[in-house]
Order: sequence, then structure tokens, then C-alpha cells
Amino acid sequence: MMHEQKINKVAILGAGVMGAQIAAHCINLKVPVILFDLAKVSESGRSNPNEIVEKSIAQLKKIKPAPLCLEEFANFIQVANYDQHLELLKECDLIIEAIAERLDWKHQLYEKIAPFIAKDAIFATNTSGISIAELSRGFSDDLKERFCGVHFFNPPRYMHLLELIPTTHTKPDILNRLESFMTSVLGKGVIRAKDTPNFVGNRVGVFSILAIFKEAEKYQLSFDVVDALTGSQLGRAKSATFRTSDVVGIDTMAHVIKTMETGLPNDPFKHLFSLPPVVNYLLEQGSLGQKTGRGFYQKSGKEIQVLDFSTKTYVPANGTISPLIERILKRPIGERLELLRSTDDLQAKFLWAIYRDIFHYIALHLAEIADSAREIDFAIKWGYGWKTGPFEDWQEAGWLKIANWIQEDIEQGQTLCDAPLPAWVFESEVAISGEIHRSQGSWSASKQSYVPKSNLPVYQRQVFRDSLYGEQAVDPKTAGTTIWENKEVRAWLDDANSEVLICSFKSKMNTISPEVLAGIQQAIDIAENEFLGLAIWQTSSLKLGNPGGSFSAGANLEAALPMVMKSGSKGIEPFVKMFQDTMMRVKYAQVPVVSAVSGIALGGGCELVMQSARRVVAIESYIGLVEVGVGLLPAGGGLKEAAIRAHLTVQANGNQNYLDALKFSFENAAMAKVSGSAHEALKMNYLKPDDIIVANVFELLTQAKNQVKAMALAGYRPPLPHLISVGGRSVAATIMGQIINLRDGGFASEHDALIANKIAQIITGGDVDMGTLVTEEWLLKLERQAFVELMAHPKTMERIMSLLQTGKALRN
Repeated sequence: MMHEQKINKVAILGAGVMGAQIAAHCINLKVPVILFDLAKVSESGRSNPNEIVEKSIAQLKKIKPAPLCLEEFANFIQVANYDQHLELLKECDLIIEAIAERLDWKHQLYEKIAPFIAKDAIFATNTSGISIAELSRGFSDDLKERFCGVHFFNPPRYMHLLELIPTTHTKPDILNRLESFMTSVLGKGVIRAKDTPNFVGNRVGVFSILAIFKEAEKYQLSFDVVDALTGSQLGRAKSATFRTSDVVGIDTMAHVIKTMETGLPNDPFKHLFSLPPVVNYLLEQGSLGQKTGRGFYQKSGKEIQVLDFSTKTYVPANGTISPLIERILKRPIGERLELLRSTDDLQAKFLWAIYRDIFHYIALHLAEIADSAREIDFAIKWGYGWKTGPFEDWQEAGWLKIANWIQEDIEQGQTLCDAPLPAWVFESEVAISGEIHRSQGSWSASKQSYVPKSNLPVYQRQVFRDSLYGEQAVDPKTAGTTIWENKEVRAWLDDANSEVLICSFKSKMNTISPEVLAGIQQAIDIAENEFLGLAIWQTSSLKLGNPGGSFSAGANLEAALPMVMKSGSKGIEPFVKMFQDTMMRVKYAQVPVVSAVSGIALGGGCELVMQSARRVVAIESYIGLVEVGVGLLPAGGGLKEAAIRAHLTVQANGNQNYLDALKFSFENAAMAKVSGSAHEALKMNYLKPDDIIVANVFELLTQAKNQVKAMALAGYRPPLPHLISVGGRSVAATIMGQIINLRDGGFASEHDALIANKIAQIITGGDVDMGTLVTEEWLLKLERQAFVELMAHPKTMERIMSLLQTGKALRN
């Protein structure tokens, strides 16, 4: 059996913002990487040829959001320069060029490195818009076959979209290798784009922004009103249009617009591809957005202000959507568009116009820029954060109805250009069926047929691939065969694998109520009797973005409050005991219970993660014991597990230094620290070294099932119950002394200090001598007692009510 050649080592040419961040993302995922740039003599006169690269790597530690999962990962990026280290390229299976967007500079670099590229290595450019064919001019025939564009979106760690752009010479197996690597190893959503200016994502995405500029000017809407209209209410990124421009950088946006202006002289919408007057003004002022502290918006003290371009001054930003439009935007897309088109309201007219403009544009350019409508919709969803793609919206709203409306507007001179919709919109199978996406594939305007989605083996790892409206994809909430369910938990089988039971929560943010606990226990009972094991996996893990979907936001406080209201703080004790018993059931189940984690796992969700037999964790997982924020403490076994980890550390070190062993676990819980990645969660002791970190959330379920099977087939046995040696009252007293200092210094409130003292007492085992052996039940009892006591405290109730009523934590 033949296997495709693996990509084991990567070189990045160019240590600028993008090159360095691509290198960082490789290191995050344990891909060895060499970062190259020009050799330089330092200003002090001493020779330091790697200074450019070293400074760039140091800068990675300062960028927000963090490109590195852990700052120390920067040490694993190998530094190199073009004068001394080109021989190192021979070790690399993939070389990505990411230098400045100058064709002449790129060609000079290519000529220099070409002799050092290994005969089987893939060579790619991260250009955001220069023609890939033009870049490959002068290559040998062999190198042309191994060359393509690979366009990461910024920031590379967090943006799911990756565009793969072949030339007519690129060999298919090269593209397949690269798509497989980018999908599974680097966790990307890959689309293949045609070699046209700005490819697919920025071609359509930037057009939509320019259309919004134009229509906002036409309907005289302020920037903050436009952002209110084009953000989350429209199913688009919360930062909407002008805030997004500030984040990306006004200069960066201007560069992309210029690429369209020079590269698309025959585009029917070419009159749009010039810098809007407001962008020219901001560039002249040096107001480049977030990086300079001023762009379309600025912050003055605590007040957010927006640019009033008519007066060139900043005014308070308080743009709102009219109540009528708010109601319309809640309607299904078909009704929504009909109401927007027919309503005599400036905001309505603006919204219909921007929908119509993008429909018009993608219909005209589909054949030119993409193999099918699928690439356009995923480029916009993955690259621009839209909940639905434009072709999805059009199909769901009613294909011919919308097409006729657009054509009417074209004929009446209301559109941004007078080019008619292409014939296929009215005459093809799409017009007959109303489907641009269907289960067999998505429409290709260039081939005049439906093109199926990729069936590369890498996608077999994705039980539920990201899908589009019309594909009739299986809904993960109802997929497979349900074995047992209640209102908040479903235990089910994926039909393709009947050996592993899957447990999924149905509660809001997968919070844990008594019904969820009962469901977990029932699922374990069934798994022990009938299956190899249990995977706890949430359908919400398929939600992209940052922080993405929830694994579990912890205990359901709304479900717990009535218990307190009815019987006082003691009324919640049975729920806490049930929670603890369920976590112990997870830990000591006779079959492996594996948690498949992505997004947030907080409070009780973190405790479930900690007590599973193993964890399969998406790299973007944010895990922590955060109960302090609501005036409580971890009482589902989280502090017990911290004590066990300290016991194991002390045992391994052969000493009684409990203070050092407990330090980080105490701080994590007392300060409600949350990991910024799966790697940081491992460092914080929420994960273990043999846990699996996954790059692509769509592979999470498959990898969790694989772990269950591997553990079961290896003869899994649950751990033996622990006797835990604890630090006792003397270690607790030392920690409590530090808490007093924090309180007296104004770093912690009186209530924070009270909670921290209780945490210290629990993780040190209570009122016992150092080295005393205690049971898990002993520590759980301490957790439970402290939790009930805190629930009776007025300040705790204030914190809980603040969170439930406002969604914000109160520090009282």
C-alpha cells in the first residue's frame, strides 16, 4: 500500500508579520519550522546575521491575540538567513514564501533559493493577490509542477480559511498533499481558488465592504449605524464593517483595494475599486485603525467615538438599528429580503442594496474566480466570519424570485453596475431546481454542472464536515441512532462506528443540571454493559470562531437557584453531592470515558474534563476553574484533583514541598485563570501529557472515538482509589498569609479573600498534619461544605444575580 509523502518540516521565507505568525502556528502544532530572512549587521557594528528573524520572533510574544500557544514555544522556531543557511532548505518538505508583495523581490529570492529546494518538496507563496502564474515565470518545469499559492488569512492561528491556488502546471498530487496537511495538521478549512486578483475570499469580501461604503454614502448612514446593521444582527462578524477595517488596518485594506484597482481593469464594478475619500483621508492623517489608536473609531477615556466624516471630528458612537428593522432582521431570509426591498426606510433600503450587490457580484464572477459556488460561500464564512454564505442566502430566499428582483433593479438603474446577470442564473439547472448547492455538489458556472465536494481521505476523519444550505447534510443533533435520551442529554451511536457510545448535552452552553448528571450516569451504565467505552462530545464543537462552541460552561446556576430559594443554602447540597458522585462515576467507570473538548470548558465543565480517563482537546480550548467569579469555589472534584496532582508531585520528588506543588493549582482556582490554549491547559495541570491535542475541530469526534477504542483494546482498567498525602494546616496557613497580603494591598476583595482561604484549606486537606493520608471522599466533603457555606453568603448571591441578569461578573 502506497502512502503519500508526509510534510515533516517547514521553512518560512520572510520574518514579517505573516511569515512569523505562520511559523508560530506550525510550532503550536509541533511542526518543526525554520524562519528565514535577510542577513543583517547590527547597528552596534557587531555581526548578528539573524537579528531580523530574532527580533521578529521576540515580537511574537507581544502580539494580540497571541500567535503562540505558549510564549516559550518561540524558542523552538529555528532562525536562519539567506546568506548562511540555504542548505537547511534541503531538509524541508514544504517551503512557504511570505516576503513583501513585490514581484521583483520575490523573483530575486526564488532565483537564489531554487537550487536548494529538495526534489520532492512543495514550494508555495503566501501572496495575498499577485498572480501565481506570474510568480512561477522562469521556474524549471519540475519546480512549476510543485509550486502553488497558499494564502493564510490573518491572524493565521485563529482564522480557519486557507486558500490553495494552483497554476495550470501544478500537479494534482501536490495540491492533495498540501490540502491534507493544511486540513489535519494545521487545522484549516481549505478551498481551492483560481489564479485571479485577490483570489476568492478577499475578492468577494473586499467587494462587499466597498459596496457597503458606497451604499452607506448613498443613504447617508453614519459609520456606527452601518456597523450596527452589518454585524451580528446580519449573521456577520460582530466587528461588522468599519470596526473590522480598523482591526485589519486602514493601510492593509487600502493595499487590497489597490490590488483590485490595478488587477481588475475589466471588472464591471471597477469604478468601486478606488480608495473611498474617507480612506484617503485616514491614510493622510496617519489614522490606520487599531494599530495607531484611531481610524473610523477612537477611544477617548472610556468613551468610544466614531468619525463624522462631514466635519472631520469624532463624536460619541451610539448608532442603533430602528425597531422596525430589528423585527425584520429576525425573519427568515426570504421574508427578510422581501420586507427590506418593499419598506420605505433608509436602513431597509441600504440592507436590501448590500444583499443585492453581493448577489450581483458573485453571480457575474463565479465562473472566473472559483470552481463552484461552494468555494465562494466557504471563503466568506471561514474568512470573514459570516454565519451563512451569500449563495446560501440566495438559495434559501428563493433563487428565481431574488434573481428577478436583481434584474429589475439593474434595468431601473439602481445597482452599482449595469451588467446583466449571466444566462445561467435564469436558464441552467440552478434556475429549474432553485438549488445552487445540493447533496451531489455545488454549481460550477465554468463547467455548467454540479461539482462534488472533495473526497480526499483526510475528510474521512470528519464525521460531520462543515456544510452548506441545500447539501442536505446530516444534522449532528439527530444523527445516528439514539440509544437513550432525556431533555438535556442524548446517548447515541454514530452509524459508522457502533463500538463507542457518544454522549452529547442539549442544554444551553452545555451547562450541567441534575438532568445532565443523570444522563451522564445513564450513558456510563449503558457503555459499561454494551460498548467499548464512552466519548463525551458536544455538537457545538462544530461552531467555528473564537472561542467557538462550548464544551461546557459549568454548573447550571439557573437550575440551582430554586433549590436555594426553597430550602436555603443547604437546599443545594444534594445537587453538589450528585455532581461529585457523577464525576467519580466518570473517573472510575469500568470503560474509558474520553472527553472531546473544544471552546470553553469552565467550572464544572473543567472538572468533568479533569476526571475523564483521557482528553482529546482542540488546540483552541479555554479551560479553567472560574467559580470564584460567582462567589463560589470548585466543588465537583476540581480541588480534590489539584490535591491529588500535588500529592503525585511530592511523591515523585521525594520531598514534602507541598507549597511548591500546590502553588499553581491554588492560583489557577483562586484567581479563576483560564487557559489560552490546549497547550496552556496542559501547563496548568488541567490536561495530562498523554492527552491528544487536535488542530481541526471537525476531527475531534473521530479522534475521541479512536482513543476510546485504543484504550479499550489495550485492556483498560480504571485507576485504583487514591490515598492522598496532603499539606495540612501548616501549608494552608502559609498560603492564607499570602492571601492577607493580597487583600491588604488592594489586589483582592474581602470576599475574594474568604473564598481563597477556603480553597487553600481544601487543597491542603483541612485541619490535619502535613503528610496525613486522606481519601477522595474526605476532600469532596470539604469541597461540599465550603460550597454550601459560600452559597449562604449575601455577596455570593450578588455575584450570581449579576451574572444571570447582566451576563457580567461582579467583583464585590
